[in-house]
Amino acid sequence: MVSGARAEPASTWPAEVTATYTISFTGFGEIGRMRFQSQVQGGEYSTSSNAEIKVPLIYTWSSKLNGGGRIAGDDAVPAAYVFNSQAKAVIGDTKNFSVRMSFKDKAVAQVNTIPPSSSDGANHVPLHAEHLRDVVDPLTAVMVMSRGKGATPCSRRIPIFDGKQRFDLLMSSGGQQKVAETRPSGQPPIGYVCKVRYIPIAGHRNNDDTKTLANNGGIEVALRPIPSANLMVPYRITIPTRVGTATIVLQRMDISSPGQKQIALVH
Repeated sequence: MVSGARAEPASTWPAEVTATYTISFTGFGEIGRMRFQSQVQGGEYSTSSNAEIKVPLIYTWSSKLNGGGRIAGDDAVPAAYVFNSQAKAVIGDTKNFSVRMSFKDKAVAQVNTIPPSSSDGANHVPLHAEHLRDVVDPLTAVMVMSRGKGATPCSRRIPIFDGKQRFDLLMSSGGQQKVAETRPSGQPPIGYVCKVRYIPIAGHRNNDDTKTLANNGGIEVALRPIPSANLMVPYRITIPTRVGTATIVLQRMDISSPGQKQIALVH
């Protein structure tokens, strides 16, 4: 969880992390790429991510995200988050969507979406003030996930608000596996497989799509420990769907820590 972190100097976080991932889907092979970057300086952090997906003759989608906040021990406390996306099917108009949020005292202080989020419909689960407290944005959730330690890095529940929905990611242990590298990094070659359950809380539509995702027991995140950087690196994400499986795989990650040699992970 995000709360209750012990005091720890911000310098124990890496100064900079840059990662690139490929995105693949059953029957299509590689359909996109994603880039993630985080920086920590002076007790504050900033994050950014961009992704692009292209399914030939069917669909294109791209996104840009930015966020930031302060470091409090093992805790990343969000202050701001911005999300922009653009989607276009071969037949149809281009659809743009954006979210802008600010936080105060671990709670959402302000949120604005374009177009405005709709709360119409009998199956819409309304948001209330309590749903917006003690939450993180999706980018900060990655920072929180990366601080897992010990033999049980998967035992956690991360509360997230993405600008529309309040949901939790409930993680549990799915065992260990050996990590393959194309270039030896000197880091432990053992990964922890975390099973992930999506738990909708509010702001969603209680329809078949939501129920299918909530009942999906096959979602997994594989984390690799990098002890010298105090990190658990997400190196593979697997999301089964009714029409195939989406797989996000780390291709390269560069980690810079104060006073230490840069670490390069190449998968």
